[in-house]
Amino acid sequence: MAKSRGSESETNGARERIVDALLDLASERSWHSITMPDIAERAGVSLAEFRNHFPSKGAILGAFAKRIDTIVLEGTTHDLDTETSRERLFDVLMRRIDALAPHKDAMRSIMAGLRHDPLSLLAMNQVATNSMRFMLAAAGIDAEGPFGSIKVQGAVLSFAQIIDVWLRDDDAGLSKTMAALDTELGKGAMMVHRLDDLGRMSAPLVTMMDRAMERGRSMRDRRSWNRQDADQDPSI
Repeated sequence: MAKSRGSESETNGARERIVDALLDLASERSWHSITMPDIAERAGVSLAEFRNHFPSKGAILGAFAKRIDTIVLEGTTHDLDTETSRERLFDVLMRRIDALAPHKDAMRSIMAGLRHDPLSLLAMNQVATNSMRFMLAAAGIDAEGPFGSIKVQGAVLSFAQIIDVWLRDDDAGLSKTMAALDTELGKGAMMVHRLDDLGRMSAPLVTMMDRAMERGRSMRDRRSWNRQDADQDPSI
């Protein structure tokens, strides 16, 4: 058992070193100039070991996003439970920016590189979607139901706008970033209200469609049973 724990610790240590290596390199040079041998050398692992942990640079970014998620989620308390959902989300996203702050130079390189790589940008959207779903949950915002995915994707796009401002915000107080966050949250609140209104208006229609589908299934089942009875009846 001790050997298993030691092996797991070594695996996690190697993964963390690879993530740190990519971030260090991204803070020093352009994203596209970073190769997998560069990362392996900086992390002190072989290419074979690298491959055992990650299949690509994008996968390393996924692990980095998960690391940031964990920092934010572990720092979430119930102190703002009585505040509005907008205030709670403001706090969560500012704490996410604080967690990203030590890696700001690396983020500049990464974001600039992804803008010129549509396929990688599309893949990273899924990573961002997974992260934002947990950020909304940490703020006590329901992202389930028929419009949950729209809410999450809207939050992803809004946060991307905020990050773009943050990367250019050199003010120690992050005044421009907080102003952008406040603006985006205002837009998001309007979208959520519209989706909720649409959900309430469409609820009777959804119920009718569900009932119609259920009746259709019942009729098909009855016809199927009648055919089976006819096939089994020797008098027919």
